Amino acid sequence: MKKFIIILTFLLAFIVLAACRETEETNPENAKKSDSNIEEETGSESKEEMDGMDHSDMNMSGSSEVPEDLQKASNPTYPEGSQAIIKADHMEGMNGAEATIVGAYDTTVYTISYTPTNGGEKVTDHKWVIHEELEKPGADPLEAGEEAIVNADHMEGMSGATAEIDSATETTVYMVDFELTTSNEQVTNHKWVTEDELAPAE
Repeated sequence: MKKFIIILTFLLAFIVLAACRETEETNPENAKKSDSNIEEETGSESKEEMDGMDHSDMNMSGSSEVPEDLQKASNPTYPEGSQAIIKADHMEGMNGAEATIVGAYDTTVYTISYTPTNGGEKVTDHKWVIHEELEKPGADPLEAGEEAIVNADHMEGMSGATAEIDSATETTVYMVDFELTTSNEQVTNHKWVTEDELAPAE
């Protein structure tokens, strides 16, 4: 009889443990947490990849020097020394930042696609490169589909690369100083922001 009770006790303990394990494995809350963790990890990786593809190699701050033949804007909407709000997201922390205008210039701006000279992945629709930053582009603006050598170093591997023009717009471009909204890091002499990418400061 005693032997039977011991066996019965072991069987009951085994059944209880098995039931607990099944409940834990099939608990929707646990599954939800697991899925959430996977999504968070995947999302983090995707963001890193996106940042890397877009502008992780961007030289946010730059020199105050501009091409010799670049013409200052005669009557810019945002004069040198004035403030404006940036409405562009070329990099994280840029959109919504208050910028101080360092310079305003009338030119043709291009979005370009190119393969970096340092062997990185192809960059597409990069904003912005101006007409005067291209090697011997001629007097007239280039058109979409044309190619030119880039003499700017806004990103690693850009200078000397052969770029295809994706779009061309005649407008006023601005060199700006601003503070990243994400880290309070100071960015100086950033090239370039177009007039359409600025709004009056309140």
